[in-house]
Amino acid sequence: MPQPANTKGTPSARVAAVRESLVPLRATLDPEALAAHVAELEDEMGAPGFWDDQDTARKVSEEHARTSRKLETIRSIETDLEDLDGLIELAAEDPSMAEELDGQIASVEERVSTLELERLFSGHYDAGDALVTVNAGAGGTDAQDWAEMVLRMEMRWAEKRGFSVDLLEASAGEEAGIKSATFRASGENAYGLYVAERGVHRLVRLSPFDSANRRQTSFAGVEVAPVVEDSAEIVIDDDDLQVDTYRASGAGGQHVNKTDSAVRITHRPSGIVVQCQNERSQSANRQTAMGMLRSKLAEAEERRRAEEIAKEKGEAQDVNFGSQIRSYVLHPYTMVKDHRTNVEVGNAQSVLDGELDGFVKAELMRAAEDR
Repeated sequence: MPQPANTKGTPSARVAAVRESLVPLRATLDPEALAAHVAELEDEMGAPGFWDDQDTARKVSEEHARTSRKLETIRSIETDLEDLDGLIELAAEDPSMAEELDGQIASVEERVSTLELERLFSGHYDAGDALVTVNAGAGGTDAQDWAEMVLRMEMRWAEKRGFSVDLLEASAGEEAGIKSATFRASGENAYGLYVAERGVHRLVRLSPFDSANRRQTSFAGVEVAPVVEDSAEIVIDDDDLQVDTYRASGAGGQHVNKTDSAVRITHRPSGIVVQCQNERSQSANRQTAMGMLRSKLAEAEERRRAEEIAKEKGEAQDVNFGSQIRSYVLHPYTMVKDHRTNVEVGNAQSVLDGELDGFVKAELMRAAEDR
Protein backbone atom coordinates (compact mmCIF):
# COMPACT_ATOMS: atom_id res chain seq x y z
CA MET A 1 0.00 0.00 0.00
CA PRO A 2 1.09 3.63 -0.41
CA GLN A 3 3.34 4.80 2.38
CA PRO A 4 2.34 7.59 4.78
CA ALA A 5 3.12 11.02 3.40
CA ASN A 6 5.06 12.18 6.44
CA THR A 7 6.16 10.28 9.52
CA LYS A 8 8.46 12.93 11.03
CA GLY A 9 7.88 16.14 12.97
CA THR A 10 5.56 17.11 15.77
CA PRO A 11 1.91 16.05 15.64
CA SER A 12 0.87 19.64 14.89
CA ALA A 13 3.40 19.87 12.03
CA ARG A 14 2.23 16.57 10.55
CA VAL A 15 -1.43 17.62 10.66
CA ALA A 16 -0.51 20.97 9.07
CA ALA A 17 1.32 19.12 6.29
CA VAL A 18 -1.74 16.94 5.65
CA ARG A 19 -3.96 20.02 5.44
CA GLU A 20 -1.56 21.58 2.96
CA SER A 21 -1.54 18.42 0.82
CA LEU A 22 -5.33 18.29 0.90
CA VAL A 23 -5.80 21.70 -0.76
CA PRO A 24 -4.73 20.69 -4.32
CA LEU A 25 -6.36 17.28 -3.90
CA ARG A 26 -9.68 18.86 -3.04
CA ALA A 27 -9.42 21.17 -6.04
CA THR A 28 -8.66 18.24 -8.34
CA LEU A 29 -11.16 15.71 -7.00
CA ASP A 30 -13.95 18.26 -6.28
CA PRO A 31 -16.05 16.50 -3.58
CA GLU A 32 -19.21 18.36 -4.63
CA ALA A 33 -18.86 17.09 -8.20
CA LEU A 34 -18.14 13.57 -6.90
CA ALA A 35 -21.32 13.67 -4.78
CA ALA A 36 -23.37 14.80 -7.78
CA HIS A 37 -21.90 12.00 -9.91
CA VAL A 38 -22.70 9.41 -7.22
CA ALA A 39 -26.31 10.63 -7.18
CA GLU A 40 -26.53 10.36 -10.98
CA LEU A 41 -25.17 6.83 -10.93
CA GLU A 42 -27.59 5.81 -8.18
CA ASP A 43 -30.51 7.15 -10.24
CA GLU A 44 -29.27 5.12 -13.20
CA MET A 45 -28.88 1.99 -11.07
CA GLY A 46 -32.40 2.42 -9.73
CA ALA A 47 -34.01 2.72 -13.14
CA PRO A 48 -36.29 -0.11 -14.37
CA GLY A 49 -34.46 -2.66 -16.52
CA PHE A 50 -31.02 -1.54 -15.33
CA TRP A 51 -29.80 -5.12 -14.93
CA ASP A 52 -31.09 -6.23 -18.34
CA ASP A 53 -27.74 -5.33 -19.88
CA GLN A 54 -25.29 -7.10 -17.57
CA ASP A 55 -22.12 -5.59 -19.06
CA THR A 56 -23.37 -2.02 -18.82
CA ALA A 57 -24.76 -2.63 -15.34
CA ARG A 58 -21.41 -3.98 -14.17
CA LYS A 59 -19.52 -0.97 -15.51
CA VAL A 60 -21.94 1.49 -13.90
CA SER A 61 -21.78 -0.39 -10.59
CA GLU A 62 -17.98 -0.38 -10.63
CA GLU A 63 -17.93 3.35 -11.42
CA HIS A 64 -20.36 3.96 -8.55
CA ALA A 65 -18.16 2.01 -6.15
CA ARG A 66 -15.00 3.87 -7.23
CA THR A 67 -16.60 7.32 -7.04
CA SER A 68 -18.29 6.59 -3.71
CA ARG A 69 -15.02 5.40 -2.21
CA LYS A 70 -13.16 8.55 -3.31
CA LEU A 71 -15.89 10.74 -1.87
CA GLU A 72 -15.96 8.83 1.42
CA THR A 73 -12.16 8.96 1.68
CA ILE A 74 -11.89 12.72 1.29
CA ARG A 75 -14.84 13.33 3.63
CA SER A 76 -13.40 11.02 6.30
CA ILE A 77 -10.03 12.79 6.06
CA GLU A 78 -11.66 16.18 6.62
CA THR A 79 -13.65 14.88 9.58
CA ASP A 80 -10.62 13.19 11.15
CA LEU A 81 -8.53 16.34 10.75
CA GLU A 82 -11.03 18.26 12.84
CA ASP A 83 -10.95 15.55 15.52
CA LEU A 84 -7.13 15.54 15.52
CA ASP A 85 -6.95 19.13 16.70
CA GLY A 86 -8.70 18.16 19.91
CA LEU A 87 -6.71 14.94 20.25
CA ILE A 88 -3.44 16.87 20.00
CA GLU A 89 -4.51 19.06 22.92
CA LEU A 90 -5.48 16.02 25.01
CA ALA A 91 -2.21 14.24 24.24
CA ALA A 92 -0.26 17.31 25.35
CA GLU A 93 -1.85 16.91 28.78
CA ASP A 94 -1.83 13.09 28.84
CA PRO A 95 1.35 11.51 27.38
CA SER A 96 -0.29 8.05 27.45
CA MET A 97 -2.38 9.14 24.43
CA ALA A 98 0.70 9.73 22.28
CA GLU A 99 0.53 6.29 20.63
CA GLU A 100 -3.15 6.65 19.77
CA LEU A 101 -2.49 10.11 18.32
CA ASP A 102 0.38 8.81 16.19
CA GLY A 103 -1.81 6.04 14.81
CA GLN A 104 -4.64 8.46 13.94
CA ILE A 105 -2.28 10.83 12.14
CA ALA A 106 -0.61 7.95 10.26
CA SER A 107 -4.04 6.75 9.10
CA VAL A 108 -4.89 10.18 7.69
CA GLU A 109 -1.47 10.47 6.04
CA GLU A 110 -1.91 7.10 4.35
CA ARG A 111 -5.33 8.01 2.97
CA VAL A 112 -3.99 11.31 1.63
CA SER A 113 -1.12 9.43 -0.01
CA THR A 114 -3.64 7.12 -1.68
CA LEU A 115 -5.61 10.09 -3.03
CA GLU A 116 -2.41 11.72 -4.29
CA LEU A 117 -1.78 8.63 -6.40
CA GLU A 118 -5.35 8.41 -7.69
CA ARG A 119 -5.41 11.98 -8.97
CA LEU A 120 -2.61 10.99 -11.35
CA PHE A 121 -4.84 8.47 -13.15
CA SER A 122 -6.39 10.50 -15.94
CA GLY A 123 -5.82 8.20 -18.91
CA HIS A 124 -8.66 6.49 -20.74
CA TYR A 125 -7.68 3.02 -19.50
CA ASP A 126 -5.93 3.89 -16.22
CA ALA A 127 -8.72 2.69 -13.93
CA GLY A 128 -8.91 -0.75 -15.53
CA ASP A 129 -6.97 -4.01 -15.50
CA ALA A 130 -3.48 -4.49 -16.90
CA LEU A 131 -1.93 -7.07 -19.20
CA VAL A 132 1.74 -7.42 -18.20
CA THR A 133 4.31 -9.23 -20.36
CA VAL A 134 7.86 -10.01 -19.25
CA ASN A 135 10.46 -10.88 -21.90
CA ALA A 136 14.02 -12.13 -21.38
CA GLY A 137 16.54 -9.82 -23.01
CA ALA A 138 20.28 -10.04 -23.61
CA GLY A 139 22.19 -12.37 -21.33
CA GLY A 140 21.31 -15.96 -22.29
CA THR A 141 20.35 -18.28 -19.43
CA ASP A 142 21.05 -15.55 -16.89
CA ALA A 143 18.56 -13.28 -18.66
CA GLN A 144 15.90 -16.00 -18.73
CA ASP A 145 16.41 -16.60 -15.01
CA TRP A 146 16.24 -12.85 -14.42
CA ALA A 147 13.01 -12.63 -16.46
CA GLU A 148 11.44 -15.18 -14.13
CA MET A 149 12.60 -13.13 -11.13
CA VAL A 150 11.02 -10.00 -12.64
CA LEU A 151 7.81 -11.92 -13.33
CA ARG A 152 7.67 -13.05 -9.70
CA MET A 153 8.39 -9.50 -8.48
CA GLU A 154 5.65 -7.93 -10.61
CA MET A 155 3.09 -10.58 -9.67
CA ARG A 156 3.89 -10.32 -5.96
CA TRP A 157 3.48 -6.55 -6.13
CA ALA A 158 0.02 -7.04 -7.64
CA GLU A 159 -0.91 -9.46 -4.89
CA LYS A 160 0.36 -7.08 -2.19
CA ARG A 161 -1.98 -4.41 -3.56
CA GLY A 162 -4.91 -6.80 -3.41
CA PHE A 163 -5.16 -7.37 -7.17
CA SER A 164 -6.15 -10.76 -8.54
CA VAL A 165 -3.48 -12.28 -10.79
CA ASP A 166 -4.07 -14.67 -13.69
CA LEU A 167 -1.02 -16.05 -15.51
CA LEU A 168 -2.09 -16.47 -19.14
CA GLU A 169 1.08 -17.80 -20.78
CA ALA A 170 4.66 -18.70 -19.94
CA SER A 171 7.38 -20.00 -22.26
CA ALA A 172 10.14 -21.82 -20.39
CA GLY A 173 13.83 -21.11 -20.98
CA GLU A 174 16.14 -23.81 -22.28
CA GLU A 175 17.97 -24.35 -18.98
CA ALA A 176 16.23 -22.12 -16.44
CA GLY A 177 13.77 -19.28 -16.10
CA ILE A 178 11.45 -18.10 -18.86
CA LYS A 179 11.71 -16.66 -22.33
CA SER A 180 8.46 -14.75 -21.85
CA ALA A 181 5.28 -14.74 -19.78
CA THR A 182 2.06 -12.73 -19.65
CA PHE A 183 -0.31 -12.22 -16.74
CA ARG A 184 -3.41 -10.17 -16.10
CA ALA A 185 -3.58 -7.99 -12.99
CA SER A 186 -7.20 -7.20 -12.12
CA GLY A 187 -8.02 -4.39 -9.74
CA GLU A 188 -8.74 -0.68 -9.51
CA ASN A 189 -6.15 1.44 -11.36
CA ALA A 190 -4.06 -1.64 -12.23
CA TYR A 191 -3.12 -0.31 -15.66
CA GLY A 192 -2.45 3.20 -14.38
CA LEU A 193 -0.05 1.78 -11.80
CA TYR A 194 1.71 -0.78 -14.00
CA VAL A 195 2.56 1.83 -16.64
CA ALA A 196 5.31 2.91 -14.24
CA GLU A 197 6.94 -0.55 -14.55
CA ARG A 198 7.10 -0.54 -18.34
CA GLY A 199 10.63 -0.65 -19.74
CA VAL A 200 13.91 -2.53 -19.40
CA HIS A 201 15.02 -3.86 -16.00
CA ARG A 202 18.79 -4.46 -15.62
CA LEU A 203 20.39 -6.95 -13.22
CA VAL A 204 24.05 -7.10 -12.12
CA ARG A 205 25.09 -10.17 -10.09
CA LEU A 206 27.50 -13.09 -9.84
CA SER A 207 26.14 -15.59 -12.32
CA PRO A 208 24.84 -18.83 -10.78
CA PHE A 209 25.14 -20.38 -14.26
CA ASP A 210 28.82 -19.52 -14.79
CA SER A 211 31.29 -22.13 -13.51
CA ALA A 212 33.78 -19.31 -12.87
CA ASN A 213 31.12 -17.39 -10.93
CA ARG A 214 31.82 -14.22 -12.91
CA ARG A 215 29.74 -11.06 -12.73
CA GLN A 216 26.97 -10.99 -15.30
CA THR A 217 24.66 -8.22 -16.55
CA SER A 218 21.21 -9.35 -17.68
CA PHE A 219 18.16 -7.58 -19.05
CA ALA A 220 14.41 -8.20 -18.98
CA GLY A 221 11.72 -6.13 -20.65
CA VAL A 222 8.31 -5.38 -19.19
CA GLU A 223 5.45 -4.49 -21.52
CA VAL A 224 2.11 -3.23 -20.18
CA ALA A 225 -1.19 -2.99 -22.05
CA PRO A 226 -4.68 -2.05 -20.87
CA VAL A 227 -7.34 -4.74 -20.79
CA VAL A 228 -10.01 -3.67 -23.29
CA GLU A 229 -13.37 -5.12 -22.32
CA ASP A 230 -15.38 -3.42 -25.07
CA SER A 231 -14.54 -5.20 -28.32
CA ALA A 232 -16.12 -2.32 -30.27
CA GLU A 233 -13.25 -0.03 -29.18
CA ILE A 234 -10.70 -2.02 -31.19
CA VAL A 235 -11.83 -3.40 -34.54
CA ILE A 236 -9.83 -6.38 -35.82
CA ASP A 237 -10.18 -7.78 -39.34
CA ASP A 238 -10.06 -11.59 -39.34
CA ASP A 239 -8.15 -11.47 -42.64
CA ASP A 240 -5.29 -9.73 -40.78
CA LEU A 241 -4.83 -12.67 -38.42
CA GLN A 242 -2.66 -15.76 -38.59
CA VAL A 243 -3.87 -18.31 -36.03
CA ASP A 244 -1.66 -21.26 -35.06
CA THR A 245 -2.43 -24.00 -32.55
CA TYR A 246 0.19 -26.05 -30.72
CA ARG A 247 0.77 -28.23 -27.70
CA ALA A 248 1.71 -26.19 -24.65
CA SER A 249 5.27 -26.70 -23.49
CA GLY A 250 5.51 -24.26 -20.60
CA ALA A 251 7.16 -24.66 -17.23
CA GLY A 252 4.38 -26.84 -15.87
CA GLY A 253 2.49 -26.29 -12.67
CA GLN A 254 4.71 -23.44 -11.57
CA HIS A 255 3.28 -21.32 -14.34
CA VAL A 256 0.49 -22.86 -16.43
CA ASN A 257 -1.20 -26.19 -16.94
CA LYS A 258 -0.19 -28.12 -20.04
CA THR A 259 -2.88 -28.42 -22.69
CA ASP A 260 -3.22 -29.71 -26.23
CA SER A 261 -5.01 -26.57 -27.40
CA ALA A 262 -2.65 -23.62 -27.04
CA VAL A 263 -3.29 -20.75 -29.48
CA ARG A 264 -0.89 -18.25 -31.02
CA ILE A 265 -2.29 -15.28 -32.96
CA THR A 266 -0.19 -13.02 -35.17
CA HIS A 267 -1.63 -9.65 -36.20
CA ARG A 268 0.04 -9.14 -39.57
CA PRO A 269 -0.33 -5.33 -39.94
CA SER A 270 1.27 -4.57 -36.57
CA GLY A 271 3.45 -7.64 -36.13
CA ILE A 272 2.01 -8.17 -32.63
CA VAL A 273 2.01 -11.80 -31.49
CA VAL A 274 -0.04 -13.11 -28.56
CA GLN A 275 -0.53 -16.61 -27.23
CA CYS A 276 -2.56 -18.33 -24.55
CA GLN A 277 -2.30 -21.86 -23.19
CA ASN A 278 -3.86 -21.90 -19.75
CA GLU A 279 -7.52 -22.42 -20.72
CA ARG A 280 -9.07 -25.87 -21.04
CA SER A 281 -10.22 -25.60 -24.64
CA GLN A 282 -8.89 -24.23 -27.89
CA SER A 283 -11.89 -21.89 -28.24
CA ALA A 284 -11.33 -20.50 -24.73
CA ASN A 285 -7.64 -19.98 -25.44
CA ARG A 286 -8.50 -18.21 -28.69
CA GLN A 287 -11.01 -15.98 -26.94
CA THR A 288 -8.46 -15.01 -24.28
CA ALA A 289 -5.76 -14.47 -26.90
CA MET A 290 -8.07 -12.17 -28.88
CA GLY A 291 -8.63 -10.15 -25.73
CA MET A 292 -4.87 -9.92 -25.27
CA LEU A 293 -4.48 -8.76 -28.87
CA ARG A 294 -7.10 -6.02 -28.43
CA SER A 295 -5.24 -4.87 -25.32
CA LYS A 296 -1.87 -4.69 -27.07
CA LEU A 297 -3.38 -2.86 -30.05
CA ALA A 298 -4.96 -0.36 -27.65
CA GLU A 299 -1.60 0.17 -25.95
CA ALA A 300 0.09 0.70 -29.31
CA GLU A 301 -2.49 3.38 -30.13
CA GLU A 302 -1.95 5.07 -26.76
CA ARG A 303 1.79 5.04 -27.39
CA ARG A 304 1.30 6.54 -30.85
CA ARG A 305 -0.78 9.37 -29.36
CA ALA A 306 1.88 10.05 -26.72
CA GLU A 307 4.53 10.27 -29.45
CA GLU A 308 2.39 12.72 -31.44
CA ILE A 309 1.82 14.92 -28.38
CA ALA A 310 5.54 14.91 -27.59
CA LYS A 311 6.30 15.85 -31.19
CA GLU A 312 3.79 18.73 -31.11
CA LYS A 313 5.38 20.01 -27.91
CA GLY A 314 8.84 19.70 -29.42
CA GLU A 315 9.85 17.31 -26.66
CA ALA A 316 12.16 14.32 -27.07
CA GLN A 317 10.16 12.02 -24.84
CA ASP A 318 11.06 8.33 -24.83
CA VAL A 319 7.79 6.41 -24.72
CA ASN A 320 9.15 3.13 -26.05
CA PHE A 321 9.88 -0.13 -24.27
CA GLY A 322 13.58 0.10 -25.03
CA SER A 323 14.55 2.53 -22.29
CA GLN A 324 16.38 1.13 -19.26
CA ILE A 325 14.31 2.26 -16.29
CA ARG A 326 15.88 0.52 -13.28
CA SER A 327 19.04 -1.30 -12.21
CA TYR A 328 19.18 -4.06 -9.61
CA VAL A 329 22.71 -4.58 -8.29
CA LEU A 330 23.38 -7.70 -6.18
CA HIS A 331 27.20 -7.61 -6.44
CA PRO A 332 29.57 -6.17 -5.28
CA TYR A 333 26.95 -4.32 -3.19
CA THR A 334 23.15 -4.41 -3.06
CA MET A 335 21.08 -1.53 -4.39
CA VAL A 336 18.11 -0.90 -6.64
CA LYS A 337 18.06 2.44 -8.45
CA ASP A 338 15.41 3.90 -10.71
CA HIS A 339 17.10 5.94 -13.44
CA ARG A 340 14.04 8.08 -14.14
CA THR A 341 13.52 9.39 -10.60
CA ASN A 342 16.85 8.54 -8.90
CA VAL A 343 14.95 6.72 -6.14
CA GLU A 344 17.31 4.21 -4.49
CA VAL A 345 16.68 1.29 -2.11
CA GLY A 346 19.48 -0.61 -0.38
CA ASN A 347 17.38 -3.67 0.46
CA ALA A 348 17.31 -5.27 -2.98
CA GLN A 349 15.64 -8.44 -1.72
CA SER A 350 12.59 -6.54 -0.47
CA VAL A 351 12.19 -5.00 -3.93
CA LEU A 352 12.49 -8.40 -5.61
CA ASP A 353 9.81 -9.59 -3.17
CA GLY A 354 7.40 -7.02 -4.60
CA GLU A 355 8.01 -3.84 -2.59
CA LEU A 356 7.62 -1.46 -5.54
CA ASP A 357 5.30 1.25 -4.20
CA GLY A 358 8.03 3.85 -3.68
CA PHE A 359 9.38 3.46 -7.22
CA VAL A 360 5.94 3.50 -8.80
CA LYS A 361 4.65 6.56 -6.95
CA ALA A 362 7.80 8.56 -7.70
CA GLU A 363 7.59 7.71 -11.41
CA LEU A 364 3.86 8.49 -11.67
CA MET A 365 4.43 11.89 -10.05
CA ARG A 366 7.40 12.59 -12.34
CA ALA A 367 5.38 11.65 -15.41
CA ALA A 368 2.46 13.84 -14.26
CA GLU A 369 4.78 16.86 -13.91
CA ASP A 370 6.06 16.30 -17.46
CA ARG A 371 2.57 16.31 -18.94
